[in-house]
Amino acid sequence: MSLLWRDRIQVFLAPGRIDWVRATRGFKPVQAAKVTVLCEPVQGAPLWRAALQQLEKHLVDASGTELALTLSNHFVRYVTLPPQAEIMTPEEVNAYAAFRMREVYAERVDAWVLSISAWNPLTGAVCAAIPRALMTELEKTAARLNCTLKEIEPYFASVYDCWQKLLNGDKTYFVVVEAGRMCISIQIDGVWHSIRNQRIVHGVADELLAALDQEAVLSGNKAAFEQVFLFAPQHPDLTLPQNCGWLIVPLPAERIPAPAHYPSAQIDDSRLKHAALEA
Repeated sequence: MSLLWRDRIQVFLAPGRIDWVRATRGFKPVQAAKVTVLCEPVQGAPLWRAALQQLEKHLVDASGTELALTLSNHFVRYVTLPPQAEIMTPEEVNAYAAFRMREVYAERVDAWVLSISAWNPLTGAVCAAIPRALMTELEKTAARLNCTLKEIEPYFASVYDCWQKLLNGDKTYFVVVEAGRMCISIQIDGVWHSIRNQRIVHGVADELLAALDQEAVLSGNKAAFEQVFLFAPQHPDLTLPQNCGWLIVPLPAERIPAPAHYPSAQIDDSRLKHAALEA
């Protein structure tokens, strides 16, 4: 079989669930229906352990396929890399990212694998980190399943890449909300300013509003009225109070649909709350 015609399985991996879609390739590509499996956390184990076990259990017929994984923001830590005109080479960018991560997360970074978005000395970049143990287990799982591990991408980065061209404005607030967590970024004149990845403990609307207000103040320029691009498929009814100073611009846009393996609100996510709070 031509490698170009391998089936592709796209997976969303979260603390209490996995979602995946399998697509065949060839003259008449066919995409199967999405499969969603809920799972309970494993006592005393890393937050990702149960989901990864369920993934291997259910993808028993995945031999010979390509595997592309989107990782929940529960498993990822982020920092922005502010512009530095003198940083040009990949080695310099990697060293800068490691320095910034250590500034924020201290010695925990020693147990993580870092990944950096496209670097621009004038606009900066974003660095993401996942546990090295998770990366190792993903590679082992793919090997046991006889899959080619084609891609591993953080949820925030995946969503941003999908709708980046629609994010306009001198000051861009971009938010990704999932069960139990929200990730908020700010770009000012195209420059990465900040990124916040925090748990949702109580009410998503109240905590989102508070976080947006805090980020606006920290950015040094809180306008009386701001717009925020919001991607929250697991919270389709999420709104903010009228006259709160924020206008939600919902994503996805009609002409750019969400990838099929992304999580949705079609199942009850309430049982995921406990697991999410431990991230």
